[in-house]
Amino acid sequence: MTDLPLQHDLGGHPRFRCTAVEPADDAPPSAFDKRVDAVRALLREKGLFTVDEMRLNIERLHETEYFGLTYYEKWLRSVVAVMVAKGVVTWEDLA
Repeated sequence: MTDLPLQHDLGGHPRFRCTAVEPADDAPPSAFDKRVDAVRALLREKGLFTVDEMRLNIERLHETEYFGLTYYEKWLRSVVAVMVAKGVVTWEDLA
């Protein structure tokens, strides 16, 4: 285990200080976002996935991915990582 902070642990880091943001639009989630959320919900319902597993895998993303992916793209990366780790699917299945 490393003592370095994970990508999400940005507290007090001057590079990431910002002001509060008020969302300009209340656009509904995209079709992609809805599908990712539905898959996550089904896997959780079936006992194959927990919120803690999802959070841990998002926190482990490389900096480039963490800051480059959308919210639901991070969710999808995490879901895939957990399902592969548990042997539910393989990387070959997903190719």
